[in-house]
Amino acid sequence: MSKMEPAVHEAAATIEADARNRLRRKRLFIALAALLAKGAVGYGIYEYAYAARYVTTDNAYTAAETAQVTPSVGGIVAEVRVADTQAVRRGDIAVVLDDVDARLALAQAEAELGRAVRRVRGYVATDDSLAAQIAARSSEQRRAAAQVDSAQADLERARIDLKRREALAASGSVSGDELTKARNAFDTARANLDAALAQAAQARANHSAALGSREANAVLIAGTSEDENPEVALARAKRDQARVNLERTVIRAPVDGVVAKRSVQVGQQVQAGTALLSVVPLADVHVDANFKEGQLDRVRIGQPVKVTSDLYGSGVPYHGVVEGLAGGTGATFATIPAQNATGNWIKVVQRVPVRIRIDVAELQARPLQVGLSMTATIDTEPATN
Repeated sequence: MSKMEPAVHEAAATIEADARNRLRRKRLFIALAALLAKGAVGYGIYEYAYAARYVTTDNAYTAAETAQVTPSVGGIVAEVRVADTQAVRRGDIAVVLDDVDARLALAQAEAELGRAVRRVRGYVATDDSLAAQIAARSSEQRRAAAQVDSAQADLERARIDLKRREALAASGSVSGDELTKARNAFDTARANLDAALAQAAQARANHSAALGSREANAVLIAGTSEDENPEVALARAKRDQARVNLERTVIRAPVDGVVAKRSVQVGQQVQAGTALLSVVPLADVHVDANFKEGQLDRVRIGQPVKVTSDLYGSGVPYHGVVEGLAGGTGATFATIPAQNATGNWIKVVQRVPVRIRIDVAELQARPLQVGLSMTATIDTEPATN
């Protein structure tokens, strides 16, 4: 029996070790199962409480409505008063063009305006003169008519006298000399009548011409005062345009911001519309966040957004709101858009730009330049309210 005791003890030890190993494996399995269950519960809570409410993207960048400074008139650059990275206020002088030509054009326009005013005054004076001429032509016409009547009477008297002389000449009571004088008087009276008729016709023509001249002159001044006359108004408009062109030789910053992309130099000949420089309004910087199409089902305008920049780090958050969603995906507005109808098609998840307005006070405290990388997180919970 003494020889069997070590084998029994060894077998019992083996059994006890196997039992302990099974218990240890069971405990490890239970612990692993508990850990997995805890992770699943945690992931479920995350999905329900956070992931289902917030959508995030790091495909976001700062942007701004950059103002391009261009001249409204052409000319030679006389001064450039700004440089790249310089801060400017709206109305600050950026570029000055040589104004010699503009000043001469203004002087010429002012002279044209003065001449137009005098010309219109001449129309008014001419109207009065033509009215007097019409009155004079009317008098001439009446006098010519009276002369026609007188010439007709003289002709009738000469005709009667000639007939008498011719009747008496047959009986020898009137000499041939008297008959000749009577015939000459008749011919003279008839010529005088023709001259009177021609003069009357001339008087009527002169009267009609005077009336036509006054009507033509009246068209130039009818229904308007001197200031409202079209010729004066046109000359005044040209003068005002010349004055505006002179003012436009001084080119000012259109908005508050920072100068960028300055390409203008002193002495350069520029044309109207030439890009001289840009002004970036840093106080109006916004964020263009490109969210995946599957993230936008609960995104609405007005929802709060938290954004962080790589410039200041995640410890410096900015707060804003969703201001708008683009009308199409980025691929739609690309220079060379995708042609998915060609047959060689691969589905790619599209992104839609979302515009985010940032709190102005936070921007003033920590300015952001255009083009910085951002991370945007939208709280979609207000969409369910």
